[in-house]
Amino acid sequence: MKNLDILRKISQGMYVLTTQNGGCIVDAVSQVSAGDNPLIAVSVMNKNYTNELMKVNDKFALSILDEKVNGEIIKTFGFNSARDINKFEKVKTEEVEGVNIISDSIGYMVCEIIDRIQNDTHTLFIGKLIEADMFKESKEMTYAYYQEHKEDILKVTTENGKTAWVCMACGYVYYGDELPEDFVCPVCGLGKEMFKKKE
Repeated sequence: MKNLDILRKISQGMYVLTTQNGGCIVDAVSQVSAGDNPLIAVSVMNKNYTNELMKVNDKFALSILDEKVNGEIIKTFGFNSARDINKFEKVKTEEVEGVNIISDSIGYMVCEIIDRIQNDTHTLFIGKLIEADMFKESKEMTYAYYQEHKEDILKVTTENGKTAWVCMACGYVYYGDELPEDFVCPVCGLGKEMFKKKE
């Protein structure tokens, strides 16, 4: 038996990945080399619109989130598609090397993409660090912290009188008396077993 819950013990940070015209929330980020221009790898779901943008742009930025980040940033970049909204419209950003970075963050890294490795679900983008800075000293948010505190961070509200099913992974809300048997979360791609009923 494969208990995939063990994967949650691989605790990584929470970041806003941005590139020209879009961005999304990511947690699979690693430094893969050292030196003056270290290599940074980030994994992005293939079905994510940001993945498409990363394949046509030459740079990306990672803004590092802290434990006190405004939950609206996670909702904006994690639960919406840049196909549908301008994610930068209501979030304060600064432009560095032609890429928007999130002002309400610990700091940022801007990378020039040097390689792309695609598998069946994700693409690994590897970038050379070309610019970086810190805005403040603060406790970085780990994925484990997010999972433990996401109800407080996201403050998911539902419509009165309606039965709501909330995805425990990403916070997406589905309204209906029952979830369809083959239901898959349109945001994170997980099945109905990850949804909790709220009334």
